[in-house]
Amino acid sequence: MTETVLRGRLLTFHRAPRNGEDAGAYTFIEDGALLIRDGLIARRGEYGEIARLAPEATVTDHRPMLLMAGFIDTHIHFPQIQVIASWGAQLLDWLNTYTFPEETRFADPDHAARMARAFFDQLIAHGTTTATAFCSVHPASVEAYFAEAERRGMAMLGGKVLMDRNAPDGLRDTPQSAYDDTSALIAKWHGRGRARYVISPRFAITSTPEQMEMAGTLARENPDCPIQTHLSENKDEIAYTASLYPQARDYLDVYEQYGLVRANTLLGHAIHLLPREIEALAASGAHPVFCPTSNLFLGSGLFDHEGLAGRGILSGIATDVGGGTSYSMLETLSEGYKILQLNGQALHPLQAFDWATRANAAVLGMEDRIGTLDEGTAADIVVLDACATPAMALRMERARSLAEELFVLQVMGDDRAIAEVYVAGRAAKRATAGAGPRLLETA
Repeated sequence: MTETVLRGRLLTFHRAPRNGEDAGAYTFIEDGALLIRDGLIARRGEYGEIARLAPEATVTDHRPMLLMAGFIDTHIHFPQIQVIASWGAQLLDWLNTYTFPEETRFADPDHAARMARAFFDQLIAHGTTTATAFCSVHPASVEAYFAEAERRGMAMLGGKVLMDRNAPDGLRDTPQSAYDDTSALIAKWHGRGRARYVISPRFAITSTPEQMEMAGTLARENPDCPIQTHLSENKDEIAYTASLYPQARDYLDVYEQYGLVRANTLLGHAIHLLPREIEALAASGAHPVFCPTSNLFLGSGLFDHEGLAGRGILSGIATDVGGGTSYSMLETLSEGYKILQLNGQALHPLQAFDWATRANAAVLGMEDRIGTLDEGTAADIVVLDACATPAMALRMERARSLAEELFVLQVMGDDRAIAEVYVAGRAAKRATAGAGPRLLETA
């Protein structure tokens, strides 16, 4: 049995901080340590205490850096990694111009495998240890995604998109083929190691009523599989959905009618919600997912985090690459802060870092396994350097509190602030450093 110890300044959350003074929401240990055994956090405490418990353990000293649970991204598109930063248009134009043509390439298993390596390198470089991803319509993309996650020992969620209309040739399935492919992928991957399969109707516009009914059947047959889709991102999207489903009371009702709105449903964006939809979300326990960089890039609108939270709705926060403009959850939190400012709402840095770790784990129903530094949870850990750039180091000379340090990381940080990442206790960022550019050469 191999034991290792990580030493540094530890921060972990137990619940959402009510405000910046809510010290009971988190534990901070100035000279702390984590004893890691078999990929799990066996003990957490002061360094002296842990050193006495495990005198033979190998110690990696990360002081004065900050150790937290690895970041969790609750909405990202695996096949869009090479269309990130494509010159803007609004949602539907952007999908037709860039996204759909790109996703047709993932029918090729070799291309999907190559992109999976690059995709996971980017996640690790930016401190993300768990993500929930939309793959393409092709089973090959799902196979590549989960195979690469398994190779790295990462806890990942994802699924093949279901889409049988309003998409180009090579990017449509049928209700029957979607059911057959998804059932086979669930049987192979869901619960295998750290993998979890997500039933993934892309959104109402790209599925016929027959396919939505089939998605509801998959949901009933697999109640422990999360569901992910998109909701009310863009006003033109909402109007188009209403024209395709005239019998629905509103956009959310399309999904409700087919049994796709439940406590483990993730609804990307959820910006332009009607009062009835908000009440239905509160009653179901489903989770909106805030995608700030994407919302700004595509001009979609401003997310009402405070209003939803006031109804007891727990929202996730996510990058939404490639409509989103960065893999970094730090940059995502920074843009989220700015959007909420425009909405007259506050996001304290303690609340922000809880959101990207423990709260996102709770959205996924995985808070007992990831998202904290609690004993018995996976040793998925990010090491944060608030002095990673000269500008950050200058600002940190005047920082006087943990909250100020976190805000420097949130507003000024990117992949350079990620000093190291541990996946199930194994150093992962150094292991892949420099691999990305070679992966992006012409195959």
